[in-house]
Amino acid sequence: MKNIKNTKKTGFLKKVFIKICRKLGFEIIDQNTFEIVTSGKRINDDLSLIGQNSINLPLGKIKITRQVKALDIIIRTCASVNMLTQSKSRLFEKEKIEYTKRTIRSILNSTYYNPQLKKIKINFKIVDHNSSKDDLEKIDKIFKNFQTKYELINLDISKFKNNIEKLNERGESVTENQMSNMANINQSLLEAKNCEDLIYFVEDDYLHQKDSIGEMILTYERISSQINNEIIICPSDYPYLYTKANLTQNFLGLNYHWRKVNETLCTFLTSKKIIEKYWGNYLSMCTKEHAPFEKPLHQIYDKELCISPIPSLAIHFTNINSIFGLSPNVDWEKIWKENEN
Repeated sequence: MKNIKNTKKTGFLKKVFIKICRKLGFEIIDQNTFEIVTSGKRINDDLSLIGQNSINLPLGKIKITRQVKALDIIIRTCASVNMLTQSKSRLFEKEKIEYTKRTIRSILNSTYYNPQLKKIKINFKIVDHNSSKDDLEKIDKIFKNFQTKYELINLDISKFKNNIEKLNERGESVTENQMSNMANINQSLLEAKNCEDLIYFVEDDYLHQKDSIGEMILTYERISSQINNEIIICPSDYPYLYTKANLTQNFLGLNYHWRKVNETLCTFLTSKKIIEKYWGNYLSMCTKEHAPFEKPLHQIYDKELCISPIPSLAIHFTNINSIFGLSPNVDWEKIWKENEN
């Protein structure tokens, strides 16, 4: 059968109309071809532009008034301790360093996955406690393979230990592992004081989806522009959040749905402004072991918006029976294998 070529060309008046729409900020969608003729994209492409606008069909465009300038990713590592407060094994039952390596790979993969992230400054810091020289060399090799610079900070617990109350809120003695964790959080907060804009505090057992960092940054811009305020983003859809029938609010991010949450663990993304505003709350986690440990964070969420994605962007690889770990409705094995090498 003879192929018939489509010789239909865009008319002069149509071209003029498209140019006028571009200048006025309007988008024209061809419902037959799914093409957005004003931008040369298709409706299933990423339409949002970091720092400029957030577009979601059919809701239209939101002008970004809260532009993200920089992101500091502070990773707290401790390859010598398998579990902070549990004796159970993690899913896949590997040594702790294996989870640390895959966490770092997954974050680095995610920062390269969305080309728009090149427009902002991304800095990496590792705050490490007591990992062996061999484990630190493995971490260094990963950053070199990604040709990415980072700063390694070896935690000195003696600088913080005297400020930690020896009895926790339950009247029990605070363990050495918990003290080191509190000191690591304290050091990370001090590093945040030198950051420019957003800070992502993350523990070394959270494996990230490839689109996680881009989704968080563009969602931060979108929602903070909508409500005209800073926010907190938790990247994990924790299973324990489903044990209570709390009322919530729903938000639309870049490609995910988000919901308001009142609790998180200690992996979260927020702005330097939030850290400075609630410095006393954050610092109290480093001087007293609360019950629950993250109570000072939850007090912040009573006043500021904290959101969590559905489905999860980052999976907390703990024991399979822990309600504080593996997010529901996610292929855990897939994300584990994706970050093997």
